[in-house]
Amino acid sequence: MSTLRDLAEEHTHLRPADIDHLHRIAGDWQLLSDLSFADLLLWVPVDADGTFLCVAQVRPTTAPTAYQDDQVGRIVGGPEVAHLGVAYSQGRIWREGDPVWYGDVPARHEAIPVRLRTAEGEAGEVIAVVGRDTNLSTARTPSQLELNYLTTADDLAQMIADGTFPPPRHPGETTSAPRVGDGLVRLDAGGKVTYASPNAQSAYRRLGYASHLVGEDLAALHRRLAGDPLDGTEASNGILAALRGEAPPRREIDARGATMLTRALPLMPAGVPIGALVLVRDITEVRRRDRALITKDATIREIHHRVKNNLQTVAALLRLQARRVSMPEARVALEESVRRVASIALVHETLSMSSDEAVEFDGIVDRVASAATEVAATEVSVGMRRRGSFGVLPAEIATSLVMVLNELLLNAVEHGFPPTDEGDEPPAVAASGMVPVAVPEVDPSVRPEVVVSAHRFRKMLHVSVADNGRGLPSDFDAERASRLGLQIVRALVTGELRGTIELRAGANGGTEAVLVVPLARNAPDGRSQA
Repeated sequence: MSTLRDLAEEHTHLRPADIDHLHRIAGDWQLLSDLSFADLLLWVPVDADGTFLCVAQVRPTTAPTAYQDDQVGRIVGGPEVAHLGVAYSQGRIWREGDPVWYGDVPARHEAIPVRLRTAEGEAGEVIAVVGRDTNLSTARTPSQLELNYLTTADDLAQMIADGTFPPPRHPGETTSAPRVGDGLVRLDAGGKVTYASPNAQSAYRRLGYASHLVGEDLAALHRRLAGDPLDGTEASNGILAALRGEAPPRREIDARGATMLTRALPLMPAGVPIGALVLVRDITEVRRRDRALITKDATIREIHHRVKNNLQTVAALLRLQARRVSMPEARVALEESVRRVASIALVHETLSMSSDEAVEFDGIVDRVASAATEVAATEVSVGMRRRGSFGVLPAEIATSLVMVLNELLLNAVEHGFPPTDEGDEPPAVAASGMVPVAVPEVDPSVRPEVVVSAHRFRKMLHVSVADNGRGLPSDFDAERASRLGLQIVRALVTGELRGTIELRAGANGGTEAVLVVPLARNAPDGRSQA
């Protein structure tokens, strides 16, 4: 399905500012649809011959729809859209005409011109038309609630025609807001309540106000109810701003352990302030869950912080022990253990600063790579470079993957670029018990470098660690290698990460380790978890 912007750019000559205004209408018109008990269709002119294209549609949650099929993308001309042509050319709301039939559903047509106000605040030209189509099959004598809904809907429709609705969105404000069914309060020009829906009355009763709302000064009531004087003042000022014709940001009121979200909208058809519309929603349970999640997140972060501290303590103890060991092989083994523990601590340090169980892995890789060049037993200055992005990884993948990359990077530096004296083997090689064999010479004209590459494809993470060093020995067999580091790598990749690893000669010399790790984990019942 094409989007509003796609359809408008492909079939019309509307300016970007016009399309942005249509997007704002489509983001806020569920309110008008519910108040009108009607479908809203956004029509834009295609040709000068009176042809219109439907670029957006919304159905009411308060009444049955007039259309069983989606109308977006439909191009219509002729008598069927004559009412749209009148609203577009004359710039007025069209309400004349007899009901029409869509199959066996009778419907009433209305057309509301859409204007975008100029930079000077004046009503601009008509850029589109909102069709308001009401299903008449369930028509009945309207109740007081329905009459207030329809009266408010007519005021908002006139504001669309004036170019004053919807109001501009405040920075950082989401589209989430109280809906018509959550609670509606209508105010007169003096700020007194003229109507409050039953759900609105219940929301205020939860805050501790047991009397009827009609006749109350809502701004003063908010000041009295709020447990925090500052919150009460802000909520009160929001009501007063709406009465002045402004569109204040949404406010929350806390009182007696309950929380209510409010949104105040000015009502000023034809530019005349006649009052305000206040939507309210009881969000007590939502905020209670939010507080529980915040407490849980803080606890989890504290646990990761303590794990990081404990791992750093273990690494410090191993480092102290290594300094007191006289055997070179034992010292090398302890130093390698220090690096492995420190790499795991990096993950927990990152998780302790995150609000969820996932980490931005690129920064961790960069730190591990930097540490590998500093501590590796080689006389050569080796450059490290990352290509591509690992992105955000779950903690269960990140912890194992950082150990794998730590081992591969150390191997790439130490064995790809050995000491210049051919008689000296790196301590790590000596400690491994490997028998030295003939290996290719390193080209002295090539700058030593290790490149870590990563990309995602079809829920798989593809990683390579490639160096331009001396390459693998001619009789190297990864399956039979006895080095502890390679054994750890194989165990983690095939076990914890459920992936594959291949060590091979690089395309341009050197050695390349290639990992393929699934990003979706299997649940105990066998289903995949993203």
